Amino acid sequence: MMKYNYIIISILLLQLYSCNREVEKKCVDKTIVVTATAYNSLEYQTSSHPTITAFGDSLKPGLRYIAVSRDLLDSGLVHNMQVKIQGFDSLYTVKDKMNRRWRKRIDIYMGNDIQKAKKWGKKEIKIQYCLPIKDSIIN
Repeated sequence: MMKYNYIIISILLLQLYSCNREVEKKCVDKTIVVTATAYNSLEYQTSSHPTITAFGDSLKPGLRYIAVSRDLLDSGLVHNMQVKIQGFDSLYTVKDKMNRRWRKRIDIYMGNDIQKAKKWGKKEIKIQYCLPIKDSIIN
């Protein structure tokens, strides 16, 4: 009986180590430099519906959302994508889009805290995100 246990264990170990250990990456890491500003849920900064984004999502203070310029949308930084912003520990989610006049720009949502947004000001920073790989057969 002990001989069979060794055989079974050997087969299991062989299968374990012969498996392809590479995990297929479904996206490509992308890092770009953008101009980052901040905004609040206020009519004069957004629209007559300051708590509704251009995508129709609701804004509430405390949420980690960003708006992106439309050229970034066109290059793959799309609605609901997770973004790592230089200087912040948490991920932010693309939930809004900016006026067409802006290029290579993000706007970080800062709830109703106008002082925090003013203190942030305007900075050149790096952002990172993962651009999905399109399957040439399917897409």
